[in-house]
Amino acid sequence: MSFISKWAGLLGLLAVLVVGDQIRINRPGHKFRLTVEVTTPDGIKAGSGVLAVVPDRNYNRGGRTTMRGEAVFVDLGQDGAKGKNLVALLAHRQDAKLDFDDINYVALRAYGAARGNRVSFNDIHRQTGVVPVQADLVPVLVSFGDPHDPNTARLVAGDHAEAVLGQGYAVRGLTVEVVPNGFWPIDFGGVLGEPVTRGIDAKLPWLAAPGDPAATALQAAGLPAGGEAREAFARK
Repeated sequence: MSFISKWAGLLGLLAVLVVGDQIRINRPGHKFRLTVEVTTPDGIKAGSGVLAVVPDRNYNRGGRTTMRGEAVFVDLGQDGAKGKNLVALLAHRQDAKLDFDDINYVALRAYGAARGNRVSFNDIHRQTGVVPVQADLVPVLVSFGDPHDPNTARLVAGDHAEAVLGQGYAVRGLTVEVVPNGFWPIDFGGVLGEPVTRGIDAKLPWLAAPGDPAATALQAAGLPAGGEAREAFARK
């Protein structure tokens, strides 16, 4: 074997090891489908999205568990020229602030509550069935009078949705279901695994606008808006 061939082989092996390690670090620990159902005068409307939870696997352990995915948008039908909607954000309300980390543990805690025992991070991908998301596990819910305008955001109380959405509208419930992790990063669907849901920018087009429109939306809904405002709507 020539000197060049030898080094080419070693570099190729190193590249494989680096790529493999990056896959190990960035591969989701589990994925779950979050579904929101709303009772309307025209029947039950639902929206769902697949979210991926990525635990911290870095060697320095200085990171944190992260989320990939987007807020769940539920189209509730037309009201004149504008569509009624309900959006489950990737955030929870904690007193006077928003928590952007609790969404990572919604499936874990929902299965634990449904099973009556603690479910570990290592076991969550083995859980089956659909379980309810209740009480403090329910993320912040908002609605947009005009989905094209972040200033029209309004906070929706889960037990009094009609106050914002109108008579005959009620939050029927939220559920989670663990879905196959698949072969990340080629989890394009089918046997390859459930892909993370994308497309919120098409439903809330102002998200792609310059500035910080996500903060504008949160403030319009009476919610605190900090530097992480966009994380309430989308995570890479």
